[in-house]
Amino acid sequence: MSPSALLSLTSGLTLALLTLGSAQAQELQTVKIAHAGPTSGGIAHIGKDTENGVRLAIDELNTQNLVIGGKKIKFELVAEDDAGDPRQATAVAQKLCDTKVAGVIGHLQSGTTIPASSVYNKCGIPHITASASNPGLTKPGYPTTFRLIANDNALGAALAVYASDALRIKKVAIIDDRTAYGQGLADVFKATAKQKGMEVVGEEFTTDKATDFMAILTSIKSKKPDAIFFGGLDAQAGPMLRQLQQLGLANVKLFGGDALCTEKLPELASKAGTVHNVTCATGGASIEKMQGGADWKKKYDARFPGQFQMYSPYAYDATFVLVDAMKRANSVEPKAYLPFIGKTQFKGVTASIAFTANGELTKPAVTLYTYKNYARTPMN
Repeated sequence: MSPSALLSLTSGLTLALLTLGSAQAQELQTVKIAHAGPTSGGIAHIGKDTENGVRLAIDELNTQNLVIGGKKIKFELVAEDDAGDPRQATAVAQKLCDTKVAGVIGHLQSGTTIPASSVYNKCGIPHITASASNPGLTKPGYPTTFRLIANDNALGAALAVYASDALRIKKVAIIDDRTAYGQGLADVFKATAKQKGMEVVGEEFTTDKATDFMAILTSIKSKKPDAIFFGGLDAQAGPMLRQLQQLGLANVKLFGGDALCTEKLPELASKAGTVHNVTCATGGASIEKMQGGADWKKKYDARFPGQFQMYSPYAYDATFVLVDAMKRANSVEPKAYLPFIGKTQFKGVTASIAFTANGELTKPAVTLYTYKNYARTPMN
């Protein structure tokens, strides 16, 4: 072979290798999935739990060597802190739109998820909340909005029915924190309680930042309720339980929703005896009754020891729901795979997941809990 021919062959091989290497590099596509929730502030432990669920899902998905749209996919978590503040939540949502993430798991609270949902709708990014329960979230009918738990209509009603039928509560006082979540849940409880013949002897209001409830509870004490319903978070319910005990209200029952119903509540209450008077509800099955829940919890605890609260399995499933839609659409582009979310038939850890036309679960579950020996314990 002549030197010129050899040079030509060598150049051709070099070019071919460079082209092959370039093609292989292009085959790997990074797809960003975001988590948005409060990872600072009084309920950071709950926000971090949901973020952990997304992180665990992404780690597992990255071991599957998925190919979507002819490209190898690597998922990347984009974690944003909304601090539980509605204004910060909308700013975070806009940032995620500008960053062009493929989808969002979040937000945590109804008061942050509802305003953020309109932002995601405008930019066409799907979001699935693993926790926000106010029924108003899905009322606008945004095609980008999905919820993976039961809403407050189910939670508030279930608590009121249990209070009336099982505990024979006759007189109840109601406190809410004036958030979309707390007020909405309290309104549902109150309406159902009245239907069941309970007397609402007082209504008081606080904030989702308060820790001193002595004046409110002193006013309620004079009305001699059998129970108090609190629409709010565990960060407020903890101090409230301590103060109930201090005021001699150790026999008064306390009812609350999912944001009160955490593993951390006894710690926040400094293990006051009144913790054992709590009945709370979450919008899903207990981890013990989830399909594959026990095995999943072992994986979670091995990766994030001592951090489990409640919503991480739902955030985990939500991540898989997004990716399942991408696979069926053969695209990671939000506009392409969004219609496939509504057609989901996915067997997750938390349940077999399918959505109604407005993004609610077709078969939402409700679990009631109490606390025994300071440990959250399912009742059904």
